[in-house]
Amino acid sequence: MAASSSSAATVKPSDHSSPAEETEEETEFCRGFKDADAFVKHGLGAVVAATKASAALPAAGDEFDLYRSFPAFQHLTRLIMQHHGCRSHMRDRNRLTGLEDRFDLVVDSNDAVLEKVGILLDEASGVSRTQQPVMPAGYQPPKIVVSSWNRRGGECREETFHLLHAKNIQRPQLKFKDKVDNSNTPFVSKIFIKPNAVKPLPSCECVKKPERPEDLDVPAALVDFIHQQRTKEHVDDMFSHPYQYELDHVVMPESLKCKPEVQMYKPLAESTCQFINTLDDLVALNEKLAKVSEFAVDLEHHSYRSFLGITCLMQISTREEDFLIDTLELRSEMYILNETFTDPAIMKVFHGADSDIEWLQKDFGLYVVNMFDTHHAARCLNLGRNSLDHLLKVYCSVNSDKRYQLADWRIRPLPDEMLKYAQADTHYLLYVYDRVRADLYDTGNSQPTLIQQVWAKSRDLSLKKYVKPIFTEDSYMELYRKQKKSFNTQQLAAFRLLYAWRDKLGRENDESTGYVLPNHMMMKIAEELPKEPQGIIACCNPTPALVRQQINELHQLLKQARETPLLKVCPQPTSFGPHDISRSSESDFLDLSSFGCYVSFVFEEEEEAAAAPAHLTVAQQKAHSIMGSFENPFRMYLPSKDIHISKNAKYDPSSKIYEVYSPHIPPSCRGTS
Repeated sequence: MAASSSSAATVKPSDHSSPAEETEEETEFCRGFKDADAFVKHGLGAVVAATKASAALPAAGDEFDLYRSFPAFQHLTRLIMQHHGCRSHMRDRNRLTGLEDRFDLVVDSNDAVLEKVGILLDEASGVSRTQQPVMPAGYQPPKIVVSSWNRRGGECREETFHLLHAKNIQRPQLKFKDKVDNSNTPFVSKIFIKPNAVKPLPSCECVKKPERPEDLDVPAALVDFIHQQRTKEHVDDMFSHPYQYELDHVVMPESLKCKPEVQMYKPLAESTCQFINTLDDLVALNEKLAKVSEFAVDLEHHSYRSFLGITCLMQISTREEDFLIDTLELRSEMYILNETFTDPAIMKVFHGADSDIEWLQKDFGLYVVNMFDTHHAARCLNLGRNSLDHLLKVYCSVNSDKRYQLADWRIRPLPDEMLKYAQADTHYLLYVYDRVRADLYDTGNSQPTLIQQVWAKSRDLSLKKYVKPIFTEDSYMELYRKQKKSFNTQQLAAFRLLYAWRDKLGRENDESTGYVLPNHMMMKIAEELPKEPQGIIACCNPTPALVRQQINELHQLLKQARETPLLKVCPQPTSFGPHDISRSSESDFLDLSSFGCYVSFVFEEEEEAAAAPAHLTVAQQKAHSIMGSFENPFRMYLPSKDIHISKNAKYDPSSKIYEVYSPHIPPSCRGTS
């Protein structure tokens, strides 16, 4: 498809063609397609057909012998190998070397196929600079028309989607004045000025600059800690919420205690929308917001090409105007809005502010005092669905446009369609705020009880603090437990090493872990344990860019994992029993060696089997003990040393009485259990 489109873009009508033919070729989008819609529909059809065909292929674990018994399957296999220039049969079928030759044939074929796949993926991702563009320069994103049948109305409805992406844009992080802090340290608030303060900002909240030359490379989150250790200051308030005291003592406004007068919104087409990307405009906006009694807020966030994510756009709407703030350009100046965001006399209206509160703290050092979340209001009203688009449909009879919900908001300049979408997110929110308050008041028998509940939940949400993801040695276990896999010690070691490598690379390059190596690919690599770099690439489809760059390092990690002593498979329990470790970490298991009189049931063939091999690490010894408990359900966790198992109990299981005691226990205290 790429080849046909690129050639069509450079084809020119010949000098001997008739004027009618020239006109026909000029009107065609490219050869064989009259417009972009026809081209895109044809391309999507080809992709869908290829996907269906690949899904129909035998998967790993299927009965290969069964498929091989069909001559058509063998014929198709030979055709595929011949298509890629590989040998499809062996000339010399020597009994002694035949198996080795067949294995080499399969390896060579896989290498050839995967090499071509890698080249094609590089060309598709733009790595190959010799490739001609698929579309002509200046080509606008095509529209995709998807038809859906309306069962109730009995009519066909068409929806139009736009293919918008920002594949080759410059990373906005490079322009930030303050470098993004991806260090493996706790998050420290960025606030250094506290407007509307009832309790002054603690001294530890003030940003300290490096005091010595050796502190220049210290992460920003540790500067305060180092300063406090040197000056012996109190550190209790270091990670506290800056507006904890104000939020604990804020009082619900009197305006919420009575039924509101619903103020109708302006039509979207008649409303003014100002795009703010300069400091002067931001200051002017803050002054306007200080004069209103309420305003609506929403954020657009991007998380795929950033480790912690970045807030790309802020939408603010008053009763009269709409504003779009370029937070990528004004990232370091957004703290100015704390003057209005923390003013308890001004109501801030959000919808589903769980993530917004954290993003405001993380990126701008912004905090919210006196907030009303319409999401909690919808839940309190039992509307069935709590999304904003449902509220707009119920109260405003507006079908919200969600075509750009997952768009890349780093694009600059933003297309008009995305600007309109962003404006609509907050344009109707104040009207919805009035309507849900009125319904809450009526539902509560003309009492503000339900409104008080929603306001209290919104206040508690404002107290939420952003927590930075911290990598620990056991971080990988949380993800492992969510997967329906059972790994042996080598596979689990590979998973642990890959998880640590992915976290480190993501922090260093400011890329999300999903971009560095998606979860399903990481699980596949850990499960297969490929012995060659090409096998690692075969587990990834498509291969992430950083995986291809760091393929040798990944190969060494897997080699290190295969050197781990191979123990039995550790199953993933599904029941909630005394041996269920699916929701616990290694640190949750108590060290029972400190309990001198701990007694437990043991039923082993040999006494030495209860102890883990001495050459294993502490974590591996714990894993060995856990797997032993699954092998024998009577065995729990005993002290690791100085334990004695009764010989009589071991050789007389029919009595079901097992005597277990420690040499430190006096004989008079020993008994059976």
